[in-house]
Amino acid sequence: MTKMKTRKSIAKRFKRTGSGKLKRQQQGMRHKLGHKSSNVKRKLRKSAIVSAGDQKRIDSGMPY
Repeated sequence: MTKMKTRKSIAKRFKRTGSGKLKRQQQGMRHKLGHKSSNVKRKLRKSAIVSAGDQKRIDSGMPY
């Protein structure tokens, strides 16, 4: 049986934590930052954990 291929687009966007959960970056930090407050921009810099329903879909594209 051949190896399963990793979807590189998924692998670039998500990192696996030590417990097996997936980390992702917050949305909203690409453009239109002038009207956002400093507090909002600071909070958007932190990473977030992927929800359980999405993690099932993402795990199929990241087998390793």
